[in-house]
Amino acid sequence: MKSTWLRLVGLGLAVAISVACTTDEEEGYYYYLYVADANVGKLSAYSVNSGSGSLTAVEGSPFTVGTEPRSIAIDPTGKFLYVANYYSDNVSAFEIAADTGVLTAIAGSPFTAGLGPAAIVIEPTGKFAYVANADGGNIWPYLIDPDTGVLTPYSGLAATAGMHPVSLAVDPSGKFLYAANEYSGDVSAYAINLGSGGLTAVAGSPYGTGGAPKSVTAEAGGKYIYVANNTTRNISAFAVDALTGALSVIAGSPFSAGTNPVSITSDPSGQFVYVGNWSSSNVSAYTITATTGALASIAGSPYPVGAGPSALAVDPSGKFLYVANYWTDDITGFSVDMVSGDLVELNLSPFEEPLESHPAAIAIVRIAHGVTP
Repeated sequence: MKSTWLRLVGLGLAVAISVACTTDEEEGYYYYLYVADANVGKLSAYSVNSGSGSLTAVEGSPFTVGTEPRSIAIDPTGKFLYVANYYSDNVSAFEIAADTGVLTAIAGSPFTAGLGPAAIVIEPTGKFAYVANADGGNIWPYLIDPDTGVLTPYSGLAATAGMHPVSLAVDPSGKFLYAANEYSGDVSAYAINLGSGGLTAVAGSPYGTGGAPKSVTAEAGGKYIYVANNTTRNISAFAVDALTGALSVIAGSPFSAGTNPVSITSDPSGQFVYVGNWSSSNVSAYTITATTGALASIAGSPYPVGAGPSALAVDPSGKFLYVANYWTDDITGFSVDMVSGDLVELNLSPFEEPLESHPAAIAIVRIAHGVTP
């Protein structure tokens, strides 16, 4: 029987950070931000001002998805967007209008998933999508049609995960996939078959974490993996073997976080890690020691946000961080000091409409001007 969101706060809050999006015409890109409204089965869409970081509702937003959306993924080209719907056991798929950010349902959407899809991620080439089915304890690969965005299930067997996989991360090379297993307190590691998209467990997997790992992220250089542990209030840090994908614990791990961390992300430069702490309603910020992967708290951390920060996203320029606040039904926006990682809340933050109720996932995309999905 499926557990409720309140019991599994932060379940599947995989943060999908793809190539970014901007409304600044001079930069040659459109930037859009999408937020899943878990309580109403909607997806709120915003255009992002690349100068100020302010958000403006996209026409027609919010868009209808399945029941209790918990994770968003956008393909690397910025053409397609996918949403994992936990209670309806499926994935909603959309085409993104490059010049407006408007979403149009893809033929055949929604696509069938396993039991309780809590997270979805797309590997860097955009050929394959992966869905973590929390209640099924497995991961389903899909082939993405590059022209239509249609999802076709992998012809082989699903990959077995730990108990209640709720978050996914692919390393930047696209060779390895990592799944945070909430109930078994560990991370499963897989090698990705670059031809078929199939998954093979990495030797030594799974790797132990702290209590109730809710979210996993891969830093931009592909050298380190970080996991937010909800009940032990800390961050597990691992070094990645570039050849095998195997994980080894970083000296000093785990690193302290706030109260009940449920979401984690790293910035595009590979310098910083940010963690959303559910019960203390703040964001912990860290610098990454480049040579070891160890985390050091940034002066000024933690930073207050709305109640129940459920998901985080740094835009690909590295200039802004957005936080979805589950209980206050809004989005806190920060400017990021790209040298120190320090956060300063944006003037117009927090942002609300068209967001409706209980935001649970967030994603940012960048699309070049003139691109036709």
